[in-house]
Amino acid sequence: MNFFELLKIEYMKVKRSKIVPLIFVAPLLVVASGIANLSSYFTPEYTNAWPAMFIQSALVYAYYLLPFSMIVVCVMIAGRETQNNGIQKMLALPVSRYALSLAKSCVLIFYLFMEMVVFFVVFVIAGMVATSTSGITETLPVLYLLKWCVGLFLTMLPCVAAMWAITILFEKPLLSVGLNLLLVIPGILAANTPLWIVYPYCYSGYLVSCSLHDFTKDIAGTAFEIFPFLPCAVLIFALVLIVAVTQFGKKEMK
Repeated sequence: MNFFELLKIEYMKVKRSKIVPLIFVAPLLVVASGIANLSSYFTPEYTNAWPAMFIQSALVYAYYLLPFSMIVVCVMIAGRETQNNGIQKMLALPVSRYALSLAKSCVLIFYLFMEMVVFFVVFVIAGMVATSTSGITETLPVLYLLKWCVGLFLTMLPCVAAMWAITILFEKPLLSVGLNLLLVIPGILAANTPLWIVYPYCYSGYLVSCSLHDFTKDIAGTAFEIFPFLPCAVLIFALVLIVAVTQFGKKEMK
């Protein structure tokens, strides 16, 4: 059985779960709140109304709603194996447990990607509807939104990998959810310290925070620097992914 077939099997396991409806919840909440306050952005205070609305809406999304939804997705994917001793039956097959864990990690990343696609599409559709009904003449910057969705996806990868590693290490869903929530909540505080670079739970939020000053006259901020962020993020992603892959099913194999 090759890796592509493993991916298909893992995807089929969660295909009928409630993950797909779940990834719509956070984007719909964020976009709805942004559109509801749309008029407040088309004022002299903001230099670019649509980007300003997107950034301020994405702030809560990046710090909390997106990580919260990914925590639930991690638990739901892991939960498919704990039901009816599914993990023991799976490990009995002539397939590497490392490959199985990596396949599950890829499925998790796929759902992260899908949530960002949903966020982009919902924002574009809602923006077009709002533009046509409110008489707003400023064009919706679709390419700008796409660039930021890609940025959120990439900066969330280390965080998602850390969440998955914790989900693997702690079998009890309550423990893994509690610990991940405990790490997500202080993300906005960590982002305001020099240690943000080693705290993957704040990466996406920090990316958005650095852009607030670009659209408002009264808010000062710092630019998001690729270096040394990129090497550190890649290293953290690789380390936590290795932990998740090597620890998956280890207790059951004893």
